[in-house]
Amino acid sequence: MLLAALAFGGVFLLGNVGGGGALGGPTNTVVVAKQTIPLRHQITLADLETAKASVNGNAPTNSYSNLADVKDKIAQVNIAKGVILTSDMLATDLNVIPTGAQPAYLPLAKGYVAMTIPTGEQQGVAGHISVGDYVTVIASVSVQIFATSGTQQGPPKQVSKTVFTNLRIIGLGPASSGVTSAAGSGQTTSQSGAATTGVTSSLTVELTQCDAEYLVWFLANTTIRYTLESYKDYKPTPPADNDDPSCLQITSAGGVSNKQVDAKYHFSTL
Repeated sequence: MLLAALAFGGVFLLGNVGGGGALGGPTNTVVVAKQTIPLRHQITLADLETAKASVNGNAPTNSYSNLADVKDKIAQVNIAKGVILTSDMLATDLNVIPTGAQPAYLPLAKGYVAMTIPTGEQQGVAGHISVGDYVTVIASVSVQIFATSGTQQGPPKQVSKTVFTNLRIIGLGPASSGVTSAAGSGQTTSQSGAATTGVTSSLTVELTQCDAEYLVWFLANTTIRYTLESYKDYKPTPPADNDDPSCLQITSAGGVSNKQVDAKYHFSTL
């Protein structure tokens, strides 16, 4: 299927577009690959340009005319430079792409790591979280865990606090809540064609190694809930190289204890 898709895409190379179209007559504006786009790459404006294609059978009906309609979609196949982009080459969710076609590495920015965290229906916004979304993390904990001496007076004090924002989701699994390809057919697809139903059991997020240590501590010692951010609040582009001055490299992570958590998030003083 992958080879067939590649062959189909190869029909519409940039050599067939331009000027007034290879066959003459009227033309349409189409979005083409400005450079080679690898499988499972989330497309940016830098990957795209527009060209003219002949209306007389040269331009596919499921092509795009606006760069904004293609930005942030994910390549389901390897796309060569100059190919006209069509909806059957792209997906809105990484999980519609067959697992066997995955590359040997995740598209992580320099200085970032991937970490898988548990989720469920109520914890994970009833399965509405998808690849490419951004979530926040709320931790709820008794402040007694931060006490260094003495006995707590009165009833236990519980605190809920947002501890992470703008965590980018780069993977779901293993279940699928049903995702739709960029073709917009309305049909849902689960990973590898498996008959899985229900809400996904995990989220894979992109973060620094230092933040990963804090997140591990919160998962072990607090109750965690996620909220899904509005797409209008998403960052304009996926993370570039790590620009956190306190954790520029993976080796910058130095460990986390109750003391470091309370010093950074101030649970005991709320």
